[in-house]
Amino acid sequence: MTAMPARASAEERDRLIELFVRTCEIESPSLDERAMADAVAAELRDMGLEVEEDASSSETGSNAGNLLARIPGPPGAPTVLLCAHLDTVPLEGPVEVERRDGLLVNRHDAILGADNKAAVAVILATARRMVADGGAPAGLELLFTTCEERALAGVKAVDRARLAADIGFVFDHASPIGEIVLAAPTYYRIEARFHGRAAHAGIRPEHGRSAIAAAAASIDALRLGRLDPETTANVGRIEGGTAANVVPERCRIELEARSLDHHKASGLASEMVDALTAGAGDHECDVDTGVEELFRGYRLTRGSAPVRAAAAALEDQGIEVVSIATGGGSDANVLNAAGLPTVNVANGTERNHEPDEQVSVDALERMLDVCLSIVARSAAGAAA
Repeated sequence: MTAMPARASAEERDRLIELFVRTCEIESPSLDERAMADAVAAELRDMGLEVEEDASSSETGSNAGNLLARIPGPPGAPTVLLCAHLDTVPLEGPVEVERRDGLLVNRHDAILGADNKAAVAVILATARRMVADGGAPAGLELLFTTCEERALAGVKAVDRARLAADIGFVFDHASPIGEIVLAAPTYYRIEARFHGRAAHAGIRPEHGRSAIAAAAASIDALRLGRLDPETTANVGRIEGGTAANVVPERCRIELEARSLDHHKASGLASEMVDALTAGAGDHECDVDTGVEELFRGYRLTRGSAPVRAAAAALEDQGIEVVSIATGGGSDANVLNAAGLPTVNVANGTERNHEPDEQVSVDALERMLDVCLSIVARSAAGAAA
């Protein structure tokens, strides 16, 4: 196996940009990742790699499963997982990528899909380099998940026993390259269904019991927004009633509680349920509540193997390392909960989930260099 240069070649950079553009223009909103999965599998097979697609579609509802490919490393070398997700949030228009002053954007008023196709393209380019070099300095597992935007449903369905990796890397944080996510939150979804009594609002309002009024009182009693540096709460949806002249019999609301401290998140979810119950009782309504932990938070130390490897790789590229915590989840949450130490590395994309989403050509190229260095540093145990 030939020695791996520290940086991608001009040809590899050109191919990376072409691949990124091509994958962005494949529509793949959550549950409809089939075309994207087929395109990624074709790229991997073109490299001579075998691709496994799991049966997770029966669990997630997607029309595709998670993809897994492997590149063997030398005997005794560690195995490294590189992970990206295939899906995007819903599209409000077509994706047609254009280059403007070094930026890649969608010419239409819709998302670009850099979340997470920037990572998909970088991982595929890294794999192609390893194959061209005759093998990788560490064993590689390449995991491409579905339904990440639906509370990480795809990676939750991955059979952990299929993964031999010692450490993992996710590239799914829209912030400057150099940031490493050391902590991510526990997330609870809460649903409340208020049941009151319908009545004519103009003739017999006193006979009604307003489910909307009960929900409103409950919301007013909640602590919402940023509660402390680690913890947030939100009411995201409310719907109910049938007509302006009917005391509303039903109302449904969706809420969330997040915290970098798992116990705070759990306590906050319980507090919110108590407020919902009290608001319903004060308005002589009933309420059914459901609480679901959608993903568990994690904290990594600076001395953990994936963090050391990522930090060393960034330093190799002359990039300042910044350790951060985030309020968002990623596939790294589920992988860490499954016992695979995994770090989320910022990928330099901007304005994810927004119509003006963008990524610079420079950021894509630098992330390829970083990913190549991560593999090398992981193989060497991040030794200087």
